Formats: sequence, C-alpha cells, structure tokens
Amino acid sequence: MNRSMISPRHERSRGVRRLVARRGLPSRFTPVVFAFYMASIMAFLMTLVITLINEGMAPGFMGRVLHAYILAMPVAFVCVLIVRPLVVRLVALTIEKEQN
Repeated sequence: MNRSMISPRHERSRGVRRLVARRGLPSRFTPVVFAFYMASIMAFLMTLVITLINEGMAPGFMGRVLHAYILAMPVAFVCVLIVRPLVVRLVALTIEKEQN
C-alpha cells in the first residue's frame, strides 16, 4: 500500500499497537503508575469498608460505594503522588542498610 494513502487514523492505531506490543510504559512513569494503582485499590477498599460500617449492607450498597469511590479516587491519587517522596525517605531511614 502506498504510504501516502494511509489515513491519519490508521497511523494513530499503528502507534498504539507499537506501545502495547512493547508491553508497558517507559520506566520514568513508575511513580505515577504506582500512585494510580495504590490510590485505586486503597480508595475502593476504604470506601467499601466505610460505607459498610456507616450504612450497612442495605439495598443500593454498591451504588453508594461507587459514588463515594468516584469522589475519593482522584483525591487519593493526588495524595499518593504528594506523599510518596516522604514515604520513600521514611522507609530509607527505617530500614537498616546492608553491610557489604
């Protein structure tokens, strides 16, 4: 196929396929990906438990959990991004360095 005949949409999908084929994002995104996964999991577990404690397993329980999660997850994500450097330093101060 003539290269000039390839649509821009096809070119974009080719770029996405290359990224997926690479099996991941570049390592420089590690702190952001870590924060995303940590915030996603923790915000969901916290909203689940807090909603269960406050309201019990009443009809509409999961709807209320998901509503709270939609509010909590972005806040948790930003908090993890902000707090992560402090936590890394605290862990370094807490863990004994290996002697070679």
